Amino acid sequence: MLLNQVYQTQKLFTSWRPLIGSLNHVTGTWHLKQPTVLNRQQNVPPSRVSNTSILQQSSLHTINRYNKKILRQQPVLHQPSCQLGLKPASLVAAMPKPVQPYLQLMRADKPIGTWLLYIPCTWSICLAAQPGFFPDFYMLGLFGLGAWVMRGAGCTINDLWDRDFDKAVERTRTRPIASGSVSPYQGLAFLALQLSVGLGVLVQLNTYSIILGASSLGLVVTYPLMKRITYWPQLFLGLTFNWGAMLGWSAVQGSCDWLAVLPLYVSCIAWTLFYDTIYAHQDKEDDVLIGVKSTALLLGDNTKPWLAGFASVMIGGLTLVGMETGQTYPYYAAILLAAAHLGTQTATVDLNNTQDCWNKFQSNRRLGLIILAGIIASTLMKKPKEEKVKNQ
Repeated sequence: MLLNQVYQTQKLFTSWRPLIGSLNHVTGTWHLKQPTVLNRQQNVPPSRVSNTSILQQSSLHTINRYNKKILRQQPVLHQPSCQLGLKPASLVAAMPKPVQPYLQLMRADKPIGTWLLYIPCTWSICLAAQPGFFPDFYMLGLFGLGAWVMRGAGCTINDLWDRDFDKAVERTRTRPIASGSVSPYQGLAFLALQLSVGLGVLVQLNTYSIILGASSLGLVVTYPLMKRITYWPQLFLGLTFNWGAMLGWSAVQGSCDWLAVLPLYVSCIAWTLFYDTIYAHQDKEDDVLIGVKSTALLLGDNTKPWLAGFASVMIGGLTLVGMETGQTYPYYAAILLAAAHLGTQTATVDLNNTQDCWNKFQSNRRLGLIILAGIIASTLMKKPKEEKVKNQ
């Protein structure tokens, strides 16, 4: 009898051993995988029920003591949802409730637009930098602030103009003005604040740049109306959105070298036509219903050949910029990578899939940063002007 009890105890420990210390990470905490305990008393003779139950209880007590020791040695893992996320949407959600609608109005929770406004500015600033040196980081920071504020101002103007249209479109009906969380009057007051900050950034630049920057305000205000008038609102967005391609150069050099700046500006406009046509395919069904126009509706099933054309103009213009500014091979390597990126987007985008259009649209930030890295590396490889003079 005693040997039989010892045997059963050993067998029970053997069956539990693989489970001891088997830990799963569930909802940010460690816990033991609990097995289903069978009722072994059903097939046990009456004379042995009590002994078997005692042995099981004793074994489970030993195992629980061992598990508690293990758990004391494990680090405490917290649920990810309890941690403050660094994503823009999470940061906006963490702000005080009265502030959130205004941050959403300026699209602070969706920074891709700010990136696409800022990147042409960085290209221009870095192309205008002194050979052999890094670009002016103060100027890059100043333009970064300006891009963030003015992109927000553009979104506010757009939502004021389109508040009735936005209510009829699934993707936009929750925007603050369309949903009523911000009134048109409050939107105008917030716009005045944004434009004041933008003006404060602009006046830090030289006089030539102040005049050049102020001249874009007409485009900023009227662009949202273009979708009511023409099937090419993306072209007017390109004219507006890429003003920084000229402004960045003049801020560094004091004026524009138009042989370099104009091809850069045209390249950036073609880029905007490329990515915003893809973006417009998200809303084409709603646009038809509410009567607004876009290149997505104009081009329809012929969109991809046009995308290839926009990409070709962009790459061709950037090549001319490189030749005019004396760029070195890292610049042209970046241009080749950008061409491959554009080609991949054109070939693989599903224009009838809203999520895929959004993903392709967002991927253009990576494309812009690839070109930026090429410009910086190319400029650093150039010989400084003093060294050129000595060699002559």
